[in-house]
Amino acid sequence: MLKRFISYYKPHVVLFLFDMFCATVVAASGLVTPMIARVIINDYAPNGNMKYLWLFSALLLGIYLCKAVCNYMVGYYGHIVGIYMQADMRRDLFKKFETLPFSYYDTHKTGDLLSRLVNDLFDVSELAHHGPENLFLSALMLIGSFFVLASINLPLTLIMFAVIPFIILFTTLARRGMLTAMKASRKQIAAVNADVENSLSGIRETKACVAEAKELRKFDVDNGKFMGYRRAAMHHLGLFEATMTFLSDLLYLVVIAIGGVFLLKGKIDAGDFAAFVLYIGMFLNPINRFVSLFQQLQEGLTGFERFCEVMDTPGETDEGKVTLTDVKGDIVFSDVSFRYDSMSGDTAEDLVISGLSLHVKPGETLALVGPSGGGKTTLCHLIPRFYNIVSGNITLDGVDVHDITLSSLRQNIGIVSQDVFLFDGTIRENITYGVDGTVSEEQLHAAAKSANIHDFVMTLDRGYDTEVGERGVRLSGGQKQRIAIARLFLKNPKLLILDEATSALDNVTEMQIQSALEELSHGRTVIVVAHRLSTVRNADTIAVVDHSGILERGTHDELLAKNGAYARLYHGQFKKEDFAVC
Repeated sequence: MLKRFISYYKPHVVLFLFDMFCATVVAASGLVTPMIARVIINDYAPNGNMKYLWLFSALLLGIYLCKAVCNYMVGYYGHIVGIYMQADMRRDLFKKFETLPFSYYDTHKTGDLLSRLVNDLFDVSELAHHGPENLFLSALMLIGSFFVLASINLPLTLIMFAVIPFIILFTTLARRGMLTAMKASRKQIAAVNADVENSLSGIRETKACVAEAKELRKFDVDNGKFMGYRRAAMHHLGLFEATMTFLSDLLYLVVIAIGGVFLLKGKIDAGDFAAFVLYIGMFLNPINRFVSLFQQLQEGLTGFERFCEVMDTPGETDEGKVTLTDVKGDIVFSDVSFRYDSMSGDTAEDLVISGLSLHVKPGETLALVGPSGGGKTTLCHLIPRFYNIVSGNITLDGVDVHDITLSSLRQNIGIVSQDVFLFDGTIRENITYGVDGTVSEEQLHAAAKSANIHDFVMTLDRGYDTEVGERGVRLSGGQKQRIAIARLFLKNPKLLILDEATSALDNVTEMQIQSALEELSHGRTVIVVAHRLSTVRNADTIAVVDHSGILERGTHDELLAKNGAYARLYHGQFKKEDFAVC
């Protein structure tokens, strides 16, 4: 993991080395200052040598100015290195998010992933900046001060540095508890973020159900857990800092007491004793840096571990070599079985789809109907390889979909679902979302007119540059559906999947959308998942699907004549509708 972390320094190595150079100048300035003070106290002040007193005072001023400039460089460029590294990691993590399969998002909350992208990487960037800098400065100051002090008085130096093994021992023991607490708090804040994201996404439902108090109670539970974990982490950190402070104070006591004895016995002069007292500050500074580094190390490494967890998750595999051209839309399912990753068993009951075989001819409209949870939507998700099947195979124009490149496969498939997702942007951006390259105004307007949305857009003050809001909140359900259909007209796929595209709409809007869908479906292979059976009467083929496979298939009239599963669904649904009308 360390090698992986260091690799993010490589693109910014020049800036990093400059930061380390400035840090070295700062450390060297600190080491020289007490020596100049020692010379002034021992020689120039007692002998009344004003010329050299002012000369060395001016030298000290120059050193301080140089140190101030280098401190700015360290503070600015050091953080810049951290910012650049954070941006690189965030880019890599977001890129990884884009490659992860549907199954990953089935089991991971959006808020948790956002926490990894923002909170965790912020701590990592702080470690990237302060970690090497503090470690380097601490080592340089400790080693430098040891040799300088040893040249003044070796016995007192050895006594002073004898405290270091105790510091190392204590930090080693304290690390375990703090690391565990930091990991727990990091996971809990991710859970808090996930719950907040979920609650805010459903804020309209919350208000409609007058459930604000319930959401607040849920938040209080998660927030309380987070506070508990943070209290545990701060307990370990507080114990660590208190003990380190005590050891630092003890160091002052040792030097003052033993150094005072040496001074009284003539084994050290006043200037040397003053230099030792000044060097205690030089000695404590790296220790304090080490304390700061210790906390950053715990939080930064925890964040980087969570970063690596996502980066090491296998993404979608694209072993396909075939690029589709001139797609006809001939789809064949051969003995296909499927289960979601969360289902680990091998029994038939675990399979969402079991041994299903199906043929959709080019240009044919196939309607999938049946009970909820019967696998209709799942079946559609297998064609663009959103999920990988357990056994069997699926072909498009005679080519196994696993042999087709993902981009080529999905570029030729258009999907309209019941829950249309619009991105937070303009109507123009949402319609042109699925097209690479420039889209002319004529193409944009033609697609919108085909989807029966152009006239509405032109009534808006900003037309196609009108913002739709988050998830298209400023538009009605029918308007969002028509924008999604316009998007597909521009994409011009050869295969359409309509997954209950009109089931959430009123009858008038459904008729308008149905008209747009019929125009979109012309000359294409279409698979329709329908709940309202009235919308699939004209389908070329209707298949009744459940977990066991295809129960029946045929045209609307043929299936009604069989008086089987489809007829029961159809008559049962229309009795309910008649009752609702009454």
